[in-house]
Amino acid sequence: MAKKFIDIMDTTFRDGFQSVFGARVLMNDFLPAVSAAKEAGINHFEFGGGARFQSLYFYLNEDAFTMMDKFREAAGKDANLQTLSRGVNTVTLDTGSRELIDMHAKLFAKHETTTIRNFDALNDVKNLEYSAQRIKHHGLKHEVVVTMMDLPPNCVGAHDAEFYEKCLREILDSGIEFDSVCFKDASGTSSPEKVYQTIKMARRLLGDNVHLRLHTHETAGVSIACYLAALEAGADGIDLAASPVSGGTSQPDILTMLHAVKGKDYDLGGLEVDKILKYEDVLHDCLKDYFMPPEATQVSPLIPFSPMPGGALTANTQMMRDNNILDKFPAVIKAMREVVEKGGYGTSVTPVSQFYFQQAFNNVMFGPWKKIAEGYGKMVLGYFGKTPVTPSADIVELAAKQLNLEPTTAPAIDIADQDETKSIAYTKAILEKEGIEATEENIFIAAACKEKGIAYLKGEGKVMVRKNSDTIKPSTKSGSNQFSVTVNGHNYNVEVADGFDNFTLKSITPAKESSQPKDEPKAVSSTGASNEITATMSAGVFKILVNIGDSVKAGQTVVILEAMKMEIPIEAGCDGEVEEILISQGQTVEDGQLLVKLK
Repeated sequence: MAKKFIDIMDTTFRDGFQSVFGARVLMNDFLPAVSAAKEAGINHFEFGGGARFQSLYFYLNEDAFTMMDKFREAAGKDANLQTLSRGVNTVTLDTGSRELIDMHAKLFAKHETTTIRNFDALNDVKNLEYSAQRIKHHGLKHEVVVTMMDLPPNCVGAHDAEFYEKCLREILDSGIEFDSVCFKDASGTSSPEKVYQTIKMARRLLGDNVHLRLHTHETAGVSIACYLAALEAGADGIDLAASPVSGGTSQPDILTMLHAVKGKDYDLGGLEVDKILKYEDVLHDCLKDYFMPPEATQVSPLIPFSPMPGGALTANTQMMRDNNILDKFPAVIKAMREVVEKGGYGTSVTPVSQFYFQQAFNNVMFGPWKKIAEGYGKMVLGYFGKTPVTPSADIVELAAKQLNLEPTTAPAIDIADQDETKSIAYTKAILEKEGIEATEENIFIAAACKEKGIAYLKGEGKVMVRKNSDTIKPSTKSGSNQFSVTVNGHNYNVEVADGFDNFTLKSITPAKESSQPKDEPKAVSSTGASNEITATMSAGVFKILVNIGDSVKAGQTVVILEAMKMEIPIEAGCDGEVEEILISQGQTVEDGQLLVKLK
């Protein structure tokens, strides 16, 4: 009897890059590996969407639409090229208007997409209806998703097989048109037995003719077992990646899964070991210069308790490295458990995973529940849709007070439509003011990426890629033989005798640390009534809201920093007049660094 053919989607170039490098891989570095994958017989790729949209503008100074066009050239005209979309959020962390949701589908169809995998992190079917309609309208295949994870111990009410059956029935009852169904576990925390029961249930409801697949990550160490359970229950497809961006926080390796099904009646995409080995050799060569974060290669026993998705984990640790606060990561992951427990059990996948992480981050940096992250607060208040269970009443009350918002049950897409800043006309006006051509691509880039999208379109984008050759960089101090080195989040000043060529090490000394103890929670405003306004953490300067000579009041926000995709207001500690501004927009500042001086 012939073996059952199992469709393999290669996630290397989207989820693999996101899970290992925080999505920061340059196009020309990886395109040769796409051609190698094609030669190996792979014809189904995840090639864009998700964080691999915004990240290209935020960190790579590249255009996502150009990347998609070139990927098609390398993969061939017959390849199934798939992107990831977040329902009403599309490829952003915020909700989009109907205009922008339609533009997303239209542009992704224009730029070589075959299939859009479409999910909602809250499993709120209302958030899928319009995006599904526009995906099909523009001639794309629609893969509808139920998102999965395991809850921390003693949490009940969602994320079991019965809950997923309820979600799938709601999709079927809604009349949403789809071509395939995916159960997506971005944190890799679902148990194999739950996967088996869920896929078996879905196969019963969908019949034998609907393509059914599972997506998971190796983060909790059970991905191979989950894939075998899914195949046994009747799945038609699974997602795999290629080394070196496989395993750990990413999908299991193609070769590992080929080994796991030896002797079983499954044909994994017709793939052959020798050809995959050649492909992985090319990929290794393409990525040999990239810094491999150690956390990306690890399996974590804590993830089932604090379900941080692989695709978000390294994106966050890379940002923490950039801001010299990586030492806080274990505490943030530990704090996530309570944040999930009190947040209404939205699935830990973007954007909800980012909301969870941002709130856990705030709880560690500023004290438990002292500062509600905007995304987390809006989620518990209902602005992203209905959470699977009701969030904790005390957290809802805190969020309403701090964000000055009332809880809502209005559909998220209707709220977005009422927001003028999410209209095409609003974005067009910004482009016109900046002297940028208002093409549909430029409108969507600006709407999705805000100030960073505008900076890219104006030619002011920055490349922020971590390569091994960038480990040692020239210091800002005078003298060509002095360098600053970051090791495990700690800064050191290094002096050598003759620069990089045949240098002799003269000295290594710890860089000066902030006078404020690192383990103490930091307030959002500057300390006391000092006339010196300082950074409360390492971050980038997002906006400077005052000019020299301006009068300011105590508690007034004078600078907005940006870290972990959050805006951090820095307030004046006393009344005064701005005497000196010691920073510029876009600059990176250290914890405790003087920003503004008053007189």
